Amino acid sequence: MFSKILIANRGEIACRIIKTARRMGIATVAVYSEADDGALHVRMADEAVAIGPAPSAESYLVIERIVQACHDTGAEAVHPGFGFQSENAAFADALAAAGITFIGPSNRAIAAMGDKIESKLLAEAAGVSVVPGHTEAVEDGDAAVAIAERIGLPVMLKASAGGGGKGMRIAHNADEVRDGLTSARNEARSSFGDDRVFVEKYVEEPRHIEIQVLGDGKGNCIHLGERECSIQRRHQKVIEEAPSPFLDAETRAAMGAQAVALAKAVDYGSAGTVEFIVDRDRNFYFLEMNTRLQVEHPVTEMTIGIDLVEQMIRIAAGEGLGLTQDEVRFRGWAIESRIYAEDPARGFIPSVGRLSRCRPPAENDEVRVDTGVVEGSEITMFYDPMIAKLVTWGADRATAIRAMGLALDAYRIEGIRHNVDFLAAIMASERFREGRLTTNFIAEEFGDSFENTPPEGAARETLIAVAALIGTTLDARDKTIGGAGMWPREVGGERALVLGGETVPLAIASEGDAWIVSFDSTDHRLSGSWHPGDDLFRGRLAGNEVAVRVGVSGTRMTLSHAGHTASARLLSSHAARLMALMPEKAPPDLSSFVISPMAGLVVAIHVEAGDEVKAGQPLAVIEAMKMENVLTAERDGEIGEVRVAAGESLAADDIILEFAGE
Repeated sequence: MFSKILIANRGEIACRIIKTARRMGIATVAVYSEADDGALHVRMADEAVAIGPAPSAESYLVIERIVQACHDTGAEAVHPGFGFQSENAAFADALAAAGITFIGPSNRAIAAMGDKIESKLLAEAAGVSVVPGHTEAVEDGDAAVAIAERIGLPVMLKASAGGGGKGMRIAHNADEVRDGLTSARNEARSSFGDDRVFVEKYVEEPRHIEIQVLGDGKGNCIHLGERECSIQRRHQKVIEEAPSPFLDAETRAAMGAQAVALAKAVDYGSAGTVEFIVDRDRNFYFLEMNTRLQVEHPVTEMTIGIDLVEQMIRIAAGEGLGLTQDEVRFRGWAIESRIYAEDPARGFIPSVGRLSRCRPPAENDEVRVDTGVVEGSEITMFYDPMIAKLVTWGADRATAIRAMGLALDAYRIEGIRHNVDFLAAIMASERFREGRLTTNFIAEEFGDSFENTPPEGAARETLIAVAALIGTTLDARDKTIGGAGMWPREVGGERALVLGGETVPLAIASEGDAWIVSFDSTDHRLSGSWHPGDDLFRGRLAGNEVAVRVGVSGTRMTLSHAGHTASARLLSSHAARLMALMPEKAPPDLSSFVISPMAGLVVAIHVEAGDEVKAGQPLAVIEAMKMENVLTAERDGEIGEVRVAAGESLAADDIILEFAGE
């Protein structure tokens, strides 16, 4: 076994690998860029080596610096985590040449599975189902119909040089194939100057389901069940779970067998994942194989009870696979939510800044938090904006979902924008709870952004009851400080709660260790306590456990629960009537400005003062977290003033340019 390993990564995955190595008695070496000096993974490791400037291309992706760090510290092996060097055959070659073990599969497996064409050829040779298609250009309608009937309708007609949805048509019958071919070719010709169109099987109501495999490179290989990864946004996974609510035992066994067959075809020796797309009839097709540890591996670990990082280390050290397929036991259900520094209300653009508050829920056998940040950490523009992976376990899916909802409601993050409420809204979605998932779920249910909406149903009842308790406690404190001698249990009577734009008449009274909050002609029993300064309320409403994030400023409360955030004030009935008469202050008119939606670097400015622009025309390019964001004109007009230049740094809401007055 290795005595010291280096982790060629950063953030939460580096911290997660360090935890396993520490438990195994293996010393660890962290590497870090200038932006990560003092980061959590650096503090957790036994040693740390600086490897360059903040941009990953000048630090984490420089092979020579990783190899040198191994020589300088005596590290015998390198775990790449995911991303960065994890699927780089050249990196594995460089380590081998330096006599350092790569904790991952062979170079042959990495290279073969990294080539999309070769991997599909290998998959077909191994008896793995691939998406049927005809990749040569089709020019004749009859030929297109023959191909479609051979591979099965519906089909997708796709421009070879396509992009942005242009030159694409879905056809469900022969007539649609002929008409679609003509339309797709015409659109492709006008859009790209290339009218080549090919045909492939269209997968209806697609699900993204992957199989975890584990092999020792000595002919032994098993699968550890599936993960459902259909909840995606712009092809980025957001929610994962194990097992899938869609698969039956027969399909699961067939997918597992094909995944193992593909892994054996390349003598796979490590943890890996075979990804499939599954249609509404449970037909499944190979997409790709990831020759690394997946971001979502914790849901497999929590349902199987196997530490995948430990297995990777042991296999790399030459140990055989100490587990057979028959010995794999599945236990309960696990769900993972990816918590990102992003602004859901602005199209999920990245958010940068300091985590002024970062308080995750307490970990236990049912709640796991994998993170690389702590309170005070800086989220920079240089790397992936993930804050943490929150994982919950339950005996069944409904229990795991409830546990995730509670954990999200208890996760306190301040200082940057984040997607916690968005994730909580997914957990509260009836469609998600029913397991009716496809890769289009988020687009269909939420669109391109997530706006805060007024709470309804159980979420509304919870916010009203908890706000009433907190407001009553604040009133009692103020009266006690003022000398009235009134304690919380003595407060009651008719009041009114202003929750967002709604005024709710209510009464609150104590009953033993609980409170009875009466509104909507119903008595609601709330147990639990809250004290001034607490940023979280946990208790039970009508016997169900609830968690509500709390912020207080004067008499105004801000409460977050189940994907909803609402301001609230507990008032006398008379004060509530007067407040309803107060005029609302109109927001300032910013329509003539183009404002930076995020902190980032100005890559380019495409216009000058005096230019006439049309709606949709690119104005500027802002780079943040490895992504370029093109800002376009929302209307026709004349540019009045450009306030920034390429190379300048921007904060969120900085003015980039101004349109001329009309």
